[in-house]
Amino acid sequence: MTDATAASADSSPNRWLPLIGGVLMNLALGVIYAWSVFVAPFDADFGWTRTQVSVVFTIAILSVGSWFVVAGFLQDRYGPQRVAAFGGILYALGFFLASQTESLIWLYVTFGAIAGAGNGFGYAIPIPVCSKWFPDRRGLAVGLVVGGYGAGSGIYGPLAREWLIPSYGWQGTMQISALVFLVMTLAAAYLLKNPPEGYRPPAAAPAPASGGAPKAAAPATARDFATGEMVRTPTFYLLWIAYCLGAAAGLMVISQLVPVGEAAGLGAAAGLGLTIGAIGNTGGRVLSGWMSDTFGRLNTLRLMVLLSAVALPLFYLFAEQVVLFYLLLIVIYYGYGTLLSVFASTCADFYGTRHMGVNYGLLFSAWGVAGIVGPVIAGRVFDATESYELAFYLAAGLSVVALGALMLAKQPQAPAQAS
Repeated sequence: MTDATAASADSSPNRWLPLIGGVLMNLALGVIYAWSVFVAPFDADFGWTRTQVSVVFTIAILSVGSWFVVAGFLQDRYGPQRVAAFGGILYALGFFLASQTESLIWLYVTFGAIAGAGNGFGYAIPIPVCSKWFPDRRGLAVGLVVGGYGAGSGIYGPLAREWLIPSYGWQGTMQISALVFLVMTLAAAYLLKNPPEGYRPPAAAPAPASGGAPKAAAPATARDFATGEMVRTPTFYLLWIAYCLGAAAGLMVISQLVPVGEAAGLGAAAGLGLTIGAIGNTGGRVLSGWMSDTFGRLNTLRLMVLLSAVALPLFYLFAEQVVLFYLLLIVIYYGYGTLLSVFASTCADFYGTRHMGVNYGLLFSAWGVAGIVGPVIAGRVFDATESYELAFYLAAGLSVVALGALMLAKQPQAPAQAS
């Protein structure tokens, strides 16, 4: 890189614009987590069971995880803006078409498959883009971006439940949402540009003479791993296992939160747990991102998975005590949010950013599997035992296995450069 190029990169203020775009994009996309606000209106209008309507969310999560990998592949080749814009349009279209729902199949296809696909295309973009712009503060930048995803449902849920749906009905709410999300995601897509070739952040610290990382937290790889190279490293599979099992444990609680609280006799206080949990989830994404910049990616992941393993059975045992119910819930949601933030930064540090779209897409597939495994285990355990107790001990066990995988994980060796 020439001195002129370096100076231009150093003086560029533009790296804050992609970060703003990433947060804006994910605020819109995170609303998919607030899907439950539409369950009661559909029940009232069509008489569908909660189970029938809840399948929509499962389809949406599967769609997000499936298209995330494709979107990563496309953005690595064609750039982030077009892929992000396509995702935003598809996401808004899914909401609008869902407002015309008259059958379950239509709802499954529009909100589940179409909006879910748009979500996957949109969510795949901000993490790699901001990882490239903020190599010096990667954990915090990615944490803020995925924190937007966590905050979206916390903002939209009460707004839709208390004002939009009572004022405009579920159809009008979906149509208004579609328009708002279209504007938000297209504006975000415009801001989501990759940095110029040879970019380095302002006041970037030079590498130590030993060739080590300037921070203990960010042992950036010496070169970019192609996807084929990444999947030949044992570390990738250890990270995938830890991500999948850690997320599955968290989702076992998230998927059954209100029923667990109601079974413990908390009544309306169980519903408030959704808001408390959203705060913990967002806090884990942002604060653990910052922590990982300072204390290390793997160290942060290990600590939070360990705390989750301890908190999960305690949460069930002390669910009848409101204060402990909320405190332990924050710990569990915080740990879950940590995974969504710090695994992305770890992937960038370990395998580089050039191919991060598809590389992190493959790692992120662990979350997609967890989205099926966690809720299914919790539901089947309850059906078999009429209690969630065993489910929470199983969740703690999954966290312990995830911790073991993280203890074995280490920075992969960069493959030899081709001559």
